[in-house]
Amino acid sequence: MSVAEVPTESRPQPSHLYRWLVLIFVSLAMFGNYYIYDSINPLERIFLVQLGFSASMFGWLNASYSVAAVATLLIGGILVDRLGIKKSLLLFSALILVGAILTALRGNFYTMVAGRAIVGLGAESQIVAVTTALARWFKGKELSFAFGINLTIARMASIAADNSPTWAKFAFFPNGVNAQPSWHRPLLLAVVVGSTCVVGAVVYWALESYADTRYHLGKSGEPDKLSFAEGLKFNPSYWYVVALCFTFYSGIFPFRTFAIDLFTSKILSQMGAAASSTAAFASAQRLAGSFNSVIPAAALFATPLFGLLADKIGKRATLMVAGSFLMMPVYLLIAYSSISLVVPVSLMGIAFSLIPAVMWPSVAYIVNEHRLGTAYALMGLMQQIGFFIFNLAIGKANDIGHAGPENFHGYALGMWIFSILGFLALFFALLLRQRETGPDAHGLETITTATGAA
Repeated sequence: MSVAEVPTESRPQPSHLYRWLVLIFVSLAMFGNYYIYDSINPLERIFLVQLGFSASMFGWLNASYSVAAVATLLIGGILVDRLGIKKSLLLFSALILVGAILTALRGNFYTMVAGRAIVGLGAESQIVAVTTALARWFKGKELSFAFGINLTIARMASIAADNSPTWAKFAFFPNGVNAQPSWHRPLLLAVVVGSTCVVGAVVYWALESYADTRYHLGKSGEPDKLSFAEGLKFNPSYWYVVALCFTFYSGIFPFRTFAIDLFTSKILSQMGAAASSTAAFASAQRLAGSFNSVIPAAALFATPLFGLLADKIGKRATLMVAGSFLMMPVYLLIAYSSISLVVPVSLMGIAFSLIPAVMWPSVAYIVNEHRLGTAYALMGLMQQIGFFIFNLAIGKANDIGHAGPENFHGYALGMWIFSILGFLALFFALLLRQRETGPDAHGLETITTATGAA
């Protein structure tokens, strides 16, 4: 009797090496996803100068992604269930690549918006498929470790995209740093690097197909499904966490959309009249990309450490208050002080490492296990709504202020919007801590591992 004819329950488990191969290639698929999303971050000023975009138009490139992502949150999990992991992973990865190709096709605003929307349709569903795959292949303590490695590899793509003007000068400045930068070649580079999402999906298809006939695999994890009726039943602590999630992430990711242009303009404004040359712009942009990459880079190493700290001491609500407090001065320091960008960017990196490390696991204390899918899906929905609103709001604010290297104070309105989000994040974190130190606490401030209530 061949291995394929052995009953599934009697087959051996996949080896650790085989599981590692699966982890590497699904993470490679997410690497391409993250790189394509962040690939436009260094291009704002180039689009404004060469394509005649406004900051509002640039904001639409990520806002259109978020609109598509909201639709994905409603149907992505269902598609993964019906198509299976390998088919859905390949389909969604192919959509991401098609969106990247469409974005790079022409320097036309509507074509680019359509391309970014297609990226959004594929990207969020791909993450659902990857999450489901990891839940199928890894169990128990291995699962958290696998998720950590997966996210680390994906965030490396964000770091690579932010720093692409440094390591990919050939794309940004094909005729030398004294010539005009290219808007087109960095997008073509994103297609090439982002093709890893399809490569990873194809290899995963082969790995799963081979394993299905030879190994006993676990059942697929249940993808997050959205139910507004269920969400209305959640307790106030959950909604404080959702409000913190909305305000905190709305201050991080839309900021990253515009941050490289903001940092470039600040550096150029400090350089003065000598900053008018293309070479000065290239130098400032490379430095700005390095500053922007500090935020995901810090999270690579610090998030797991903060997670271990929360497991050790509890105090999760208190830690969220601390992270929110760190965010408050960041934007105004950037807008009004002459202090080195190292200081506010470092504060933001610490906050971006601390809050997610305790916020997402805290939901498992507050919400019953059988409703976690709905809880996380609602949080994801609120995130994307925040990204949509504030990508557009900050773009409009920068247009109103005529922000740029010649008028750095034009960014001030946008920085005040982000600062208000920081104050609101602290407000909701304080409300959460007040509730979690009172009689209706769910154990966020303790060291217990109990799962939460309704």
